[in-house]
Amino acid sequence: MLVHSKWRLACTAWALIAAVPAALAADAAYPTRPIRLIVPYPPGGSTDPTARAYGNWLSDKLGVPVVIDNRPGAGATIGHALGAKAPPDGYTLLLGTSAGLVVSPAFGTKLPYDPVRDLAPVGLGVYVPFLLVIHPGVPAKSVKELVDLAKARPGTINFGSPGTGTPNHLGMELLKAMTGADFVHVPYKGGGPATVDLVAGRIQAIFGSIPQWQPHLAAGKVRAIGIGHPKRVKSMPEVPAIAETLPGFTNTSWYGILAPAGTPAPIVNRINAEMNRAVANAEFTRSIEAIGLEAASSTPKEMGDMIRTELARWTKVIKAAGIKGE
Repeated sequence: MLVHSKWRLACTAWALIAAVPAALAADAAYPTRPIRLIVPYPPGGSTDPTARAYGNWLSDKLGVPVVIDNRPGAGATIGHALGAKAPPDGYTLLLGTSAGLVVSPAFGTKLPYDPVRDLAPVGLGVYVPFLLVIHPGVPAKSVKELVDLAKARPGTINFGSPGTGTPNHLGMELLKAMTGADFVHVPYKGGGPATVDLVAGRIQAIFGSIPQWQPHLAAGKVRAIGIGHPKRVKSMPEVPAIAETLPGFTNTSWYGILAPAGTPAPIVNRINAEMNRAVANAEFTRSIEAIGLEAASSTPKEMGDMIRTELARWTKVIKAAGIKGE
């Protein structure tokens, strides 16, 4: 009986040893077929060109097509759930966003995925800085002047957002919490109606993306007084970072690539290395900056640490403001 047990253990051990080279060989051969890159938003906006930029780069360097698969809905959570539940073989990737990885989970709403447990970070791709934009009729030329005005005239400065709990909304709640200024939130059903009302002067302020507001800024219909990125951005160096006035203030969205949890580390590291090479390429970086974004890079661990840190930060802001998700 003892001999048979030892024989079974020996066979099991040899089987495991034999499997290791096969697994390593499979990872070394990767990829051998097209890769799907899920984008949790419809075409347009800034997620789609970001996905296509990185998809084209990866396709060229890895030698296989990278197919963009737009899966919008439910505040980006449908696409994130699809990415989390895909086979962990490196052939399905996700362009994850701070909205789906941090903001939605920070509300404590039950989601079909856990951003920390169910996804393997590959690398940060871009930052999406939010501009603080005001109507030209507002007598303020800086963040400090806007805050002072809101304190002097409580309840008279209305700020819009594409909806309660969006990063645009949370940025203003963070500004309120850090200054004690009294701003009134006006939620809209999407960014379009909010844009119309700010240009018309029916609301006074909003946080929005650079691509969204560049045409209106060029036409003089609105004024940018600050940016939520920790430092000034290359595409708009004349706009001061809000952190210059309020140290520690950050309201910047970001996108990065993730894989389903359990994806082999050699595959994750290979894709990460190619992403970082893309950001080191001047032509690639210029194409990202041309759409009002900031190219970014990280290791898989650094991206994972950022997700955890941002999740804790926005959970605190949401609880302090008493915001309930829609």
